[in-house]
Amino acid sequence: MVELVGLSFGWILIILGTIFLVIEASNPGFFIAVPGTVMIILGAMILLGVDIFSGPLGLVAGVISAVIVSLVTIWLYRRINPGDAAPVTISRDSLVGREGRVIRRVTPADLSGKVVVSGQEWSARSRDGEIPAGATVRIIASEGVHVVVEKV
Repeated sequence: MVELVGLSFGWILIILGTIFLVIEASNPGFFIAVPGTVMIILGAMILLGVDIFSGPLGLVAGVISAVIVSLVTIWLYRRINPGDAAPVTISRDSLVGREGRVIRRVTPADLSGKVVVSGQEWSARSRDGEIPAGATVRIIASEGVHVVVEKV
């Protein structure tokens, strides 16, 4: 068995695989969960005495295990995060007529106001008068990267 600074190669694979899983857990979508789980399983096989490097039987067992673990990990990843929901895509031109909620006071004088429309936050100004946070508004115009609203 290969050893490096007192650690067997099996333990090195398990430690690296665990690090990969921790990185994936803290940064989902990084897509290193599959190699992480494969490293852990191959490391465990090495520690259990399966020589996945020298004999043909060990090599076949390692490859089959890696493929099965990869497929199971991908299946579990999809179950945890199905991703079925299509992302919300709203163009500024499709905003006119939609209703939203004020999350930061809107005034006609500046663009410091904020509204949420269909889950997206937009800078906003009012046509006339101040609109407090929490109020429901309707988009009456879209100008560049901000919207013009009126209280409903």
